Amino acid sequence: MMNDHPSNPDPVRPAIQVESLSRRFGSRAAVNAVTVDIASGISTALFGPNGAGKTTLLRLLSSALRPTSGQIRIAGKSYQDNPREIRRMIGVISHNSYLYDDLPCLANLEFFGKLYGLPNPRQRAEELLDEMELSERAQDPAGTLSRGMTQRLSIARSLVHDPEVVFLDEPFSGLDPHAASVLRTTIGRLRERRRTVVMVTHNIPLGLKLSDRWLLMNRGRLVDQGGSAGQDPERFQEIHFRKEVAS
Repeated sequence: MMNDHPSNPDPVRPAIQVESLSRRFGSRAAVNAVTVDIASGISTALFGPNGAGKTTLLRLLSSALRPTSGQIRIAGKSYQDNPREIRRMIGVISHNSYLYDDLPCLANLEFFGKLYGLPNPRQRAEELLDEMELSERAQDPAGTLSRGMTQRLSIARSLVHDPEVVFLDEPFSGLDPHAASVLRTTIGRLRERRRTVVMVTHNIPLGLKLSDRWLLMNRGRLVDQGGSAGQDPERFQEIHFRKEVAS
């Protein structure tokens, strides 16, 4: 496994610092003055109704979208000052695979490993294919994979450089049971290795199970937050719904 990053991230410095962050589309504020710190090594579930601004916030945090106003710092560094350095520290798992359909699975991962300057991209690619249970498909073009296998390969691509911070946007959406099981195992490994994880999900029981902390958004604002341990999903759902209505 790679060891370019520390296995025990700084427990004092927040991995993610967000201050008065907003993103407007015309007159609509998709993200509205969000301020939050996410501690290093913590897994966070981001809940909220459709249109709450969750995916927009994730895109802002991962630099896929520029804010209208406010500040984002990853490991104490801003995108404005250190864009390339920060992008090497993050991984993004989304609905877009960013894979090359004509390239074999192994070659896809090798290619991205080379982009990140890994010393042995083939070894890293083989490790990830094994973790994702795709070793038997190593020489098959990515375009021939099933939906679940494609998502697993996309996850491997996102993790090829062993990022310190991982963003996941509804990662379980559309997955078959086996692919979902592999993804749960992967998130578990990230937590064991004290990587910082932020996951957008509508699945409250699963989100609480796979996180240390939760955030609740509605209408572009952060309306509540707390610890995930000991939360009863049904009770949480009731409170979650009332906060959606009240906010």
